[in-house]
Amino acid sequence: MEKNLRRNIQQIFRVDESELDLIRQKMTAAKIINKEAYYRKMVLDGYVVRLDFSEVRKMVSLLSNYTNSLNQIAKRVNSGGSIYESDISDILENHERLWEQTETILKCFANIKA
Repeated sequence: MEKNLRRNIQQIFRVDESELDLIRQKMTAAKIINKEAYYRKMVLDGYVVRLDFSEVRKMVSLLSNYTNSLNQIAKRVNSGGSIYESDISDILENHERLWEQTETILKCFANIKA
């Protein structure tokens, strides 16, 4: 290496063919030709997003329970049965839980910082 280079430390990493193709596609989309400049920009200014989906999984579970309950009530009513006050209570309770979980998820999204 030349002594007068401003950037005198070389970093090397390996990629496979599909990763290289993806890098090329992203460089083209960003209209960047210089691979070294692109790599440096992504390493220094890029960021990794790690999302915790536990709240979303909880909501999916609540939604599954809610729809199963609704389906059972609908089958009973469609076969000549009645809808009971406890059915309405369960629907309203499940509905409230879903909205609470939705608010929790939205708050999590609001806290994501770029």
